[in-house]
Amino acid sequence: MKFSSFITEQKNTHMEHLEDLMFNDGVDGTRQAINFLQDLRDMLAGSSSQKVDTTVKWDGAPAIFAGVDPADGKFFVAKKGLFNKEPDMYKTTGDMSKLSGDLKAKFVIALREFKKLGFKKGTVYQGDLMFSGRDIKTQTIDGTSYYTFHPNTIVYAIPVDSALGKKIKAASIGVVWHTTYTGTKIENMRASFGKGIAKKLRNSRTVWSVDAEYKDVTGQAVFNATETKALTAHLSKAGTLFRQVSKKQFDIIKDNEDLKQKIKTYNNTFVRAGEPFPDPSAHAKGLYTYIDGWYQNEINKKKTPKGKETWTAKRDAVMKDVFANVTELVVMFKLMNELVQAKKMVIDKMQKASAMKTFLKTSNGFRVTGEEGYVAIDKVGTAVKIVDRLEFSKANFSPEVIKGWEH
Repeated sequence: MKFSSFITEQKNTHMEHLEDLMFNDGVDGTRQAINFLQDLRDMLAGSSSQKVDTTVKWDGAPAIFAGVDPADGKFFVAKKGLFNKEPDMYKTTGDMSKLSGDLKAKFVIALREFKKLGFKKGTVYQGDLMFSGRDIKTQTIDGTSYYTFHPNTIVYAIPVDSALGKKIKAASIGVVWHTTYTGTKIENMRASFGKGIAKKLRNSRTVWSVDAEYKDVTGQAVFNATETKALTAHLSKAGTLFRQVSKKQFDIIKDNEDLKQKIKTYNNTFVRAGEPFPDPSAHAKGLYTYIDGWYQNEINKKKTPKGKETWTAKRDAVMKDVFANVTELVVMFKLMNELVQAKKMVIDKMQKASAMKTFLKTSNGFRVTGEEGYVAIDKVGTAVKIVDRLEFSKANFSPEVIKGWEH
């Protein structure tokens, strides 16, 4: 999958988690996942040949587009409707009649402030809004005074007495850019990884405008020799397990879209519950019960013998295919666990790179958390999410975590 094909959110596509590549793309996807982790290990060990670009997944909202319409040379801001058949863009506040409340207020500020940044004709940038207007709060957390903003699930906190804190406090709006679109017509624009966007725009005291690209501003996000060795051991084990699974077993899942989705949905039941994946043998047994139960539910819904017979045949075919070689299926789950453990080591180290603190807000106060995650993009444009699903994904689903829009 090319970066330009998944990043355009208007096409209703999305990035996949690194460990899901093995289900999506079989042998090639598994090899790709291992290569991503090897490249990230090398980057964090200081021996990278720059095979991957890495960006931070900021937990902002809403998504926003800004640029100059190549058709008339007028500046605009927009939501995802920009790429509709009839582009939905806001060149004046009068164009925002369909917006209301806080969302309209944010786009009014964006239109006014982003004009100051000097966008060039034929280029559109996409980013995530982090704050605007009165979103910046001053709060004391664990005895430290912070400027905070809370656009979605994560609360971002910057010490009041820091240089970054002063910049954010002075700004009317904050945005993190991640994608560039270029072309002579809005409908024909092509997307690309947006490295260095903020540097191409003018500075403005009232706009906090940054790129999503990963930077170790602390100098602490580096693997030492022991950590590098430990991560390499996970990858070596993954390689050994990879060779124990036949291409046929990978293809059974890769080539069956319905089955593939059920496996990922089953895996997500653990993520939503905040539980680690079970022992691989128990994982395979649980998957059998889950898929069998799903089909039995569909069979029970059918009112005619023919309908029941059709769905029984579907179930039997799927169960026969995927569970014909349970041993290899168990090995696949062992392999997935090695990838997850290696990924967790990468995430834990990369979390040390940020000058910002990140928290979750609960009814019992603030709880320390990490960034939403990262995106790794290789040199041919393939990209994957590097996310601690047991941390961020659980928080995203949890009713105990207060979201930014719930204030």
